[in-house]
Amino acid sequence: MTKAADDLFPDHDGAELRRAGPGQVHATGILPAHGIQTLIREQEIWASREIEREQIQPASLDLRLGNQAYRLRASFLPGPDKGVMARVEELALHKIDLTDGAVLETGCVYLVPLVEALALSERTSAAANPKSSTGRLDVFTRVITDFGTEFDQVAPGYKGHLYLEISPRTFPILVRPGSRLAQIRFRRGSPTHSDAELKRLHEEVGLVDGAADIDGGLGLTVNLQPDKETGLVGYRAKRHAGLIDIDRRDGYDVLDFWDPLHIRAGSGLILDPDEFYILASREAVHVPASHAAEMVPYNPLVGEFRVHYAGFFDPGFGAKEAGGLGSRAVLEVRSHDVPFILEHGQIIGRLVYERLTDRPTVLYGQELGSNYQRQGLKLSKHFKPL
Repeated sequence: MTKAADDLFPDHDGAELRRAGPGQVHATGILPAHGIQTLIREQEIWASREIEREQIQPASLDLRLGNQAYRLRASFLPGPDKGVMARVEELALHKIDLTDGAVLETGCVYLVPLVEALALSERTSAAANPKSSTGRLDVFTRVITDFGTEFDQVAPGYKGHLYLEISPRTFPILVRPGSRLAQIRFRRGSPTHSDAELKRLHEEVGLVDGAADIDGGLGLTVNLQPDKETGLVGYRAKRHAGLIDIDRRDGYDVLDFWDPLHIRAGSGLILDPDEFYILASREAVHVPASHAAEMVPYNPLVGEFRVHYAGFFDPGFGAKEAGGLGSRAVLEVRSHDVPFILEHGQIIGRLVYERLTDRPTVLYGQELGSNYQRQGLKLSKHFKPL
C-alpha cells in the first residue's frame, strides 16, 4: 500500500471493495458523481471541512485550497522516500496566510495544501487536472501527493494529503481558502480504451460533427475561419494586465485583459513565442453519458506549441440530451521558442474517451449551471460578454 499520512484518517483499511453506487454496470472505469458520493460516505475521500454538493461534477470532484500557501524556489516532486512538507521545508521562501485573500504573482511557484485528502482502496486510483476556468486564465496547476513520483496522478491505495502547485503565467490572481482551481477524477481498476471502441462509439452517437479522425484518440483541429458577425478567431492575453479574483464571475472587461484576434480567411495565425492564446476547435464535440474524455498532449514533432492545460470533458459535454447540441473545445495555446504558424483545420490535439462504471444521474449542463455547455469561442467565466 502507498505510504500514508496516518494522522489524517479514522480507521480505514480499504480492504473491502464496495459498489460505486446504484446501477453499477462495469467493474472498471471512471466513477460518476454518485460513485464519488459513495467514496465520501465511506471516507475514501476525506476533508477538514464538509464537502459541498456543488463541488461534485458528473465525473469529477472540485478541490479546494486550504488556509496557507508557500512560495517556493522551484517546482518539485517529493519522490518515493519523502513527504511533500519535508520538501517544502527545504524549498519554501515564505509562508502566506490566505484567510483574508492573497495575491499569487506571475512567474512564481506556490504550493497550497488542499482541504480534501484521500484514503483510497487498492483498486481505486485518481488523476487531477486544472479546472477549465483555471486553464483559460493561463494558471498552471498540478496536484502532488506525498511520496509521489508523478504530477496529477494518485496511486491506487493512496492514503494522505493532497497539495496543489500553482504558477500563474499571465495574470496575477487573488485566491482564498475554498477557491477551486483543480479537479480530480477517480478510476476503478485499469480500464482499457481503443481506437476500435472509439470508432464504434462515433458510429453510435457521433462524437464530432462530420468525419472523425481516430488514431490514438479523436483528433481535433483548430478553427481559424473568422466569425461572420465579429470577424474573431481568438484572443491573445495582454501582458501586465490587472489582477483577477479567481472567485469573481462576470466581473472583468475583456479588452482590459485580452486582444481580440482578427485575420484574413486562409492567412493562418502566427503564434508569437511565449504568448498565450485562446482559440476554438473546428469540430463540435459530443461526450455521451456513458463516457468521459480527456485532452492528451499532442506530438511536439508537429509544432512548437502546447495545447489545453485543462483537459477534462465531463459526460454530457456537448450532448444533445444535456442541452449541448455539440460544443466546441476551447484551446489554450502557447508557442515555445520560435514563432509558429497555425493553419485553419490543422490538428492541434486528441481526445481520449474512457468509459464510466455507470451513467451519472446528472450530466454536464443539466441542473448544474455549467459555464461552457454549447460554447463556441469563449473566455473564462470571469469576463463579461464582449
